[in-house]
Amino acid sequence: MSTYYTEREYGARPPSIDTIDERLWAGLYSLIQTRIEDGSFGLRFPGQCPDGNGPCGCDEQSFRRVLAAEVPWIEWPLSATEVPETPVILDLLEFCAKAVGEPVQGAYHSYFRHYHLSWDREAGLERFVADVNMLFRRNSLAFELTSAGEARRVLPAPLADTIGWALFQTGDAETDRLLEAARRRILLPKPEERQDALEKLWDAFERMKTLEPGPNKRIQADALLDRVAAPGSAFREALGREAAELTSIGNSFRIRHFEVTQEALTSADHIEYLFTRMFAFVRLVLRGTGRGG
Repeated sequence: MSTYYTEREYGARPPSIDTIDERLWAGLYSLIQTRIEDGSFGLRFPGQCPDGNGPCGCDEQSFRRVLAAEVPWIEWPLSATEVPETPVILDLLEFCAKAVGEPVQGAYHSYFRHYHLSWDREAGLERFVADVNMLFRRNSLAFELTSAGEARRVLPAPLADTIGWALFQTGDAETDRLLEAARRRILLPKPEERQDALEKLWDAFERMKTLEPGPNKRIQADALLDRVAAPGSAFREALGREAAELTSIGNSFRIRHFEVTQEALTSADHIEYLFTRMFAFVRLVLRGTGRGG
């Protein structure tokens, strides 16, 4: 991975920005235009030699037409100064990743002054992903392209490590399903998908309160926390207060319910904070009761 002095000396800036701004878009625009011009997208959209001797570049018209059908929200021609919405840019980058290859020059056609081309798919995709991710990283964008060219959200390192290693073995298939869905969806690019991840995590929290035997939910929830910390201890009391506060948050904000009296979460940072807080609590309970974590 290519780095600059500031990254080597001070470390990479945390991926905390959710929106692609004018500066970053201009860089991405240039990456795409360069690959149109050098024929990299000819792997999927080959431009043919007028003599019919094989491909010699990228058929930009075919590229544009298929792009318009697969990513209908994009405006063509692209403009370095008119920034599409971030999810649309991510779709555009995935489209480009599917089409890119490293041009390999073959025979030189002296009359038209061009080379006939073939393409190295693996090398072209690897370089495209690396170039995009470097721009993302240098601009602290909370997204990356995977090695397969798919966009995904980048979480802060502590949360990413926790989520990546968590195991869900609650003994209840629906609770496990909700937790796994929350883990997967918090990594997705669209804000509504991360909102859904938060909802599923809160749903799992409510189901966890009934995992222990007991005549009602309150007694079951207390029994659950009693297995995590000794009854009567200061930490057990703190767990009880945290569980009550998380329940109140779920009822006060538009997480599980969507009534007019509930406040909407409008910031990606707020969603990420609440997800991190709840996931830490859930993981502690899972580990403390022998249900994974």
